[in-house]
Amino acid sequence: MGDPSPNEVRARLLTWYDANRRDLPWRRTRDPYRILVAEYLLQRTRIASGTPYYERFLERFPTVRDLAAAPLDDVLAVWEGLGFYGRARNLHAAAQSIVNRHRGEIPRSYDGLASLPGIGPYTAGAVASIAFGIPVPAVDGNVTRVIARLFRIRENTTTGTVRRRISEIAERLVSPERPGAFNQALMELGATVCTPVAPSCVHCPVERFCLARAAGEERELPISSRPRSPRAVTVVFGLVTANGRVLLVRRPRGQLLGGLWALPGGERNGPSESADLKGSIRSQAGIEVRVGLRWSRVKRTFSHRKWSGSIYRCAPVRRPKETESVRWVPREEALSLPLVPFHRDAIKALAGLESFESR
Repeated sequence: MGDPSPNEVRARLLTWYDANRRDLPWRRTRDPYRILVAEYLLQRTRIASGTPYYERFLERFPTVRDLAAAPLDDVLAVWEGLGFYGRARNLHAAAQSIVNRHRGEIPRSYDGLASLPGIGPYTAGAVASIAFGIPVPAVDGNVTRVIARLFRIRENTTTGTVRRRISEIAERLVSPERPGAFNQALMELGATVCTPVAPSCVHCPVERFCLARAAGEERELPISSRPRSPRAVTVVFGLVTANGRVLLVRRPRGQLLGGLWALPGGERNGPSESADLKGSIRSQAGIEVRVGLRWSRVKRTFSHRKWSGSIYRCAPVRRPKETESVRWVPREEALSLPLVPFHRDAIKALAGLESFESR
């Protein structure tokens, strides 16, 4: 059994896609800006959880000029809860680049798109093909899985050599007439039929061409390196309050939750929670505090970290000096900022406490 014919794969996939594609908001438009937003937002986010954010984001920033003109804090606030905040910063930077370097027009070429902040080969290919009809591939995890099975690629798909091979196959397959629809068809097949654990081969429009299916290996492929388990880390944070105000610090870019406002503190590196917390607050906000009772527990898992620890009530020895990365704000004002989500919960829990105003 030879390699599947590109013409037959295209024809069958496009017919299947036209009849079975999900009705998603970014598929109802050819507006390049809306497609660009969707592609940034859906990086590492499931469609079900990402759709409400997509609609909320476009309601707040309906055009690329609106997004470029907005303060980063406003962008992060709308993005809050979606995670991987670097995507929001990159999208904001891309909008500013589009306005400043491209006169407010989304670049209409693959290379132009690839030059924008935060855009890699997949996103550039997706926007180029879907928004502008350019016949280039868009290879994400779903497409990698479909091609690895369809062509029975029995090598590690995370290596550079195999990734290039898969991209070359995708380039040969992409439809010259309907590249955007074809790329979305491959993604849709991987998301709904050619799934990671239990592929529904009997419902697959290209089952008869699938070399892995013919060999009975559809559940064994693709081969990839196992992702590392998140590293367990102990953390401690301080809910520093006095006279109805809360101390917040901006988490540095490049760190987990970078760019968000947060309670001071972080990952521990010493023997004592209290000493670690005092040291963190001293280095981050420049003040000394008295550490009080535990306020809440921390249990959060991220892609590469598993945080566990505590948040403590703290009282400042003196009023902190505000800077670009340190703020001493009323509780309600704090809740209007883009906050680390579980820190927002800790601040919200202060509501109604008589002691809050007097501490």
